[in-house]
Amino acid sequence: MGASHVRQEDVIAFLAAPAAYGPMCHRVDRVETHISIVFLAGDRAFKLKRAVHFPYVDYSTLEQRRRFCAEEVRLNRRTAPEVYLGVTPLTRSETGVLAIGGTGTPVEWLVEMRRFEQDRLLDAVASRGELDVEMAAGIGAAAAALHVAAAPRRDHGGRSAMQWVVEENDAELSAAGALVAQPARARLHEALLQALTRHGDLLDARRARGWVRECHGDLHLGNVFLAGDRPVLFDCIEFNDELSCIDVLYDVAFLVMDLLHRSLPAQANAALNAWLERLPQYEALPLLPLFLSCRAAIRAKVSITAAATNQAPAQIARLQRDAAAYLDRALALMSPGAGAMVAIGGLSGSGKSALARRLAPAIGRPPGAVVLRSDVVRKRRFGVEPTEHLPDSAYNAPVNAAVYGELTRSAREVARARHVAIVDAVFPTDAWRRAIRDAAAAEGIPFVGLWLDAPLGVMEARLAARRGDASDATGAVLRRQYARATMPLDWARIDASRSLERVADAALDRIAERIQAIAR
Repeated sequence: MGASHVRQEDVIAFLAAPAAYGPMCHRVDRVETHISIVFLAGDRAFKLKRAVHFPYVDYSTLEQRRRFCAEEVRLNRRTAPEVYLGVTPLTRSETGVLAIGGTGTPVEWLVEMRRFEQDRLLDAVASRGELDVEMAAGIGAAAAALHVAAAPRRDHGGRSAMQWVVEENDAELSAAGALVAQPARARLHEALLQALTRHGDLLDARRARGWVRECHGDLHLGNVFLAGDRPVLFDCIEFNDELSCIDVLYDVAFLVMDLLHRSLPAQANAALNAWLERLPQYEALPLLPLFLSCRAAIRAKVSITAAATNQAPAQIARLQRDAAAYLDRALALMSPGAGAMVAIGGLSGSGKSALARRLAPAIGRPPGAVVLRSDVVRKRRFGVEPTEHLPDSAYNAPVNAAVYGELTRSAREVARARHVAIVDAVFPTDAWRRAIRDAAAAEGIPFVGLWLDAPLGVMEARLAARRGDASDATGAVLRRQYARATMPLDWARIDASRSLERVADAALDRIAERIQAIAR
């Protein structure tokens, strides 16, 4: 009997039985979607692709399923090589016996993976209230590592690809009729079309520059798990290049939107800023509202589709509420923003970086301000990781001038995109403080200068307690700064010896005094 006579229903029944995995297996769990089933048995997971054919995926033939299994392993080994073990045949012997990895005729193909516990998935971690800011930053860093190494795909992306996304979203939401607030849907569609008109050339330019790449394509918390304390991306899209060969910023926008939708604004901000520290693509930020909104609209239409195929009234109601919430978020994300610059200066150990991280989610359009940190810029210029130590020569006058010049240029790019830039640096001289203030004036946007002041002993203690930080500052460095730095007379002076909460409250008060409507 040939492979064509083995029904996939029989394969599924076989894989669902513990006996398929040997005498030591006593239980098989299943994770199902409309295009695949994952069988969890012992320390292994076997993923079967359903024999389906939809407009966006074709698993209808055995050869297609084999090909896409191989492609899934290839792509996911970029981020999770320890999980994706390979492609394994499910075979049928001449006597009709099915076996995983047997010597008979292949009748199905499986992605074999090393199993991890489902409570390590980050959507489960977030649901338990355990997804903190550092963890979110780790996901952003992991996404950036993928995007830096990913292969460019200039045959995809650009204006036409985003036009397709916008039109497909609108067509499906429109077809949902009364299940969707149609006036809101129409307003969203018009806002997205206007954004495409404004930014079409930028979308095409990014494709030409190689920033449309083989991305993840489905980068939300359900496709990230914790290996120890390290976030690992997995289960990227392998079945449709239109969905996965996209602008790298559009890829990470799904993660940011997911965090925002879960009411985790600080985590969303941390993820984006960690990504931007490794991929400083500030020129692409005008596209971020479009990308975030499209991601929310996709989730809205997916929720509507799931509701239409569900049989449980409670689940249907929940999915419809989800769709409405995603549509509202998609509209809100298209609201106009306002550019501004906030400079945080002070000696090493005064708490600049901690304050910048605390302020960033609270000012500017979602997901908050972009943080530009001199220590990170310096490390990036030397091609080293933020926590790697640099020699004293990396802090000479020419390098310092280059670092402050880059900070100023980047802040202008952020502001032009109608976002708020927070610039975190010592700013020890009037010249560098004047440069950042003049940059804001040249862009015609508000500027706020905050100077953090603390006793020398407090700052020394903070430096001594640092671990794994981008700053190379030591007590000796601080004492040299203390002897040479001048204090600005036109910046708001804040007592930084207090708790971070009180310092942040004071800073927000100063910002609100000087820049109306950007403090949320």
